[in-house]
Amino acid sequence: MNEILGYGEDAFTFWALKRRLSEILKDLHDQTEPSDCLIFFRPSFGRRGGRGRAEFGEFDAILASPQNIYLIESKWDNLSENKNEQIELIDEEVLRHKIFSWYLRNWDAQKYSGDWQKFKIDFESNFTGTKNFSDRKIAPAGSRLAKNLEFVLNKLQEHCKRYSCEYGKPRNILLYFHGNKSEEIKRVAAGDLNFEVVNIDYSEYTSGNFITLDC
Repeated sequence: MNEILGYGEDAFTFWALKRRLSEILKDLHDQTEPSDCLIFFRPSFGRRGGRGRAEFGEFDAILASPQNIYLIESKWDNLSENKNEQIELIDEEVLRHKIFSWYLRNWDAQKYSGDWQKFKIDFESNFTGTKNFSDRKIAPAGSRLAKNLEFVLNKLQEHCKRYSCEYGKPRNILLYFHGNKSEEIKRVAAGDLNFEVVNIDYSEYTSGNFITLDC
């Protein structure tokens, strides 16, 4: 049998979602069985984001249970500096969570599925009128970004029945991978966004700096 070894935050995230999901859910006080969850690994919403553009980057993962939707960033202690038990996110990472949360809050699958142009017309002024997004655009109809967004939004709302377009609010999560319990973090500096921290000790599962991905 082949041995698959992975390196870096992507590999650790994949491993955690496959092997440690029950512990992650427990830390989040979510009683869902792992088999009842929907997971998007590294969902992409375009890499060329910036002023005047619609793209806003990639999450490390999006996790949905029947009760909650979790937007996940991952950090690895070998690459991210732990300052006084705190990790600081860059502006682009914070903005990604805000933009996707806006889409999730305003998307109504029953009304707009199959007609992104109508969604764009109905909400463009709302989107650009938001203080945080005044220099951004809604994904153009027919674009790969719009298709990706529509697919992900539909799947999330279908899976998370408790989620409400009007009242729903996804939870922002930071998975922090560390090799020593003394290196756990307690806080995330992310401007006005609240992040919950899930610390994951990988020390027993690595060879060198590589982690086994055999499933």
